[in-house]
Amino acid sequence: MKLPPMLSFFTRGSRAAVLTRAGVMTAAIALTDWRIQGNIPLGFLYLFPMLLVGSVLNRWQIGLSAAVCAVLTELFDNYDWFSLMAVPRDILVFAAFLCMGLFVYEAGRSRQLALRHLEDMEREAAARAEADEQLKVLVDSSPAAVFTATADGCILLANEAAHRLFGVAAGTLKGRSIHAFLPSLTHVPSPDRNHGAFRTAMQCRGHRESGEVFLADIWFSTYQTSAGARLAAMVVDTSEDLRNREEVSLNQLLTGSRILVAAVSHEIRNVCGAIAMAHTNLARDEALAGNKDFEALGSLILALEKIAAMELRKTSDQVASLDLGSLLEELRIVVESSLHEHEVQLRWDAGTALPQVWADRQSLMQVFLNLTRNSERAMRESAMRELQVTAEVHAKGVSIRFRDTGCGVQFPERLFRPFQQQAQATGLGLYLSRAFMRSFRGELRYEPETVGSSFIVELSRVLSEKDNYAATDTDSAGGRSQSVPGESQPFTRSRA
Repeated sequence: MKLPPMLSFFTRGSRAAVLTRAGVMTAAIALTDWRIQGNIPLGFLYLFPMLLVGSVLNRWQIGLSAAVCAVLTELFDNYDWFSLMAVPRDILVFAAFLCMGLFVYEAGRSRQLALRHLEDMEREAAARAEADEQLKVLVDSSPAAVFTATADGCILLANEAAHRLFGVAAGTLKGRSIHAFLPSLTHVPSPDRNHGAFRTAMQCRGHRESGEVFLADIWFSTYQTSAGARLAAMVVDTSEDLRNREEVSLNQLLTGSRILVAAVSHEIRNVCGAIAMAHTNLARDEALAGNKDFEALGSLILALEKIAAMELRKTSDQVASLDLGSLLEELRIVVESSLHEHEVQLRWDAGTALPQVWADRQSLMQVFLNLTRNSERAMRESAMRELQVTAEVHAKGVSIRFRDTGCGVQFPERLFRPFQQQAQATGLGLYLSRAFMRSFRGELRYEPETVGSSFIVELSRVLSEKDNYAATDTDSAGGRSQSVPGESQPFTRSRA
């Protein structure tokens, strides 16, 4: 309620000041009513001090003030207190004063509540505007393409990254169909009674404005609004990841192929040596002198020896400083679910505070996976199935031990040899694993256990400059040379 300017002036200030004004006004009205001679009623003037007290007092105090004003009205207006009309008149006067005070009280209270509600709304609006601004900045600055679209695929909003991803000019995506760029989204149903809201991810092919095709990872959700169904999505171009993954797979295939060819060449060379020895012995027989077939056989042996002379010179060109702790965590993520399915208990004591080592990440992961799968196969018939992975840091590097409770190794001397007759496959797993390890100055060795077996992967740690100087001084004093860490070393074939 908005008061007139004059009364608004009297209601300003503190509670004591307003009450003082109301008391002075009440006293002035009572004194004037007492001094005026004649039957001139001035009791209605008490409505003004009641207006003042109603703005600062509570309900029962307002009622007490109304009673005082009613008594003063009866006292100075020369009415008969004992007539039949006195009681209704007093009730009416008291009710008038009380209603005026309560009216002002409720009006002031409602005004305070409205002001408080208005302040809350303004705070909420400011917070919402700030959140909207932060969300807009986050979406606009996101490197991933973010957009919203209607149920039929019409784009409503799109950030700058979406325009770059789809190869269109800035600000031109709004109103266009997203199905022209991501056709797979046409199969996403709109949320209704039959289909609930979707919150999922998918991988599909996308098309740029120029017709270029790319691999897209999409995280999207559908939702309902008053204007209809909507689709919100975030898209990332993963073509580069696909290329890198395929290149890594190709490098791994080539590396394994070179090792395999070297192993085959070694076996062929041994056979060729025996054949060449037999051919030399037969050449002493004069009966075979000048025999064209015998000479052709000698030529074939020489050609086969040249083919078998191929050696593996380099098995890895991706050797670099590696965070061993993060790689072991990735290994645990990869193998833990598989071991659990085969009822193998995994005891992990590798830790995360491990030093940097020299290795090829993909090759080392292949070694770890091969050892884990070998242990898993060895424990299939065991009553107790437990695989323990531990890491030990020492002066020269880190040793990772894979200890299982399987059937053990029957012929340890035949380990790390290719094409073993007793192997479950070709017998190349451990052979390739040791070759990978030696390609970046590591080692893979076997240790027998009372129950089961242990394979130890040894890696060279990345030394600091201070450690390198100390190692160089030590090697110089001992008459040995120190090679530079990180350089690829030729594979040395095991003699076992």
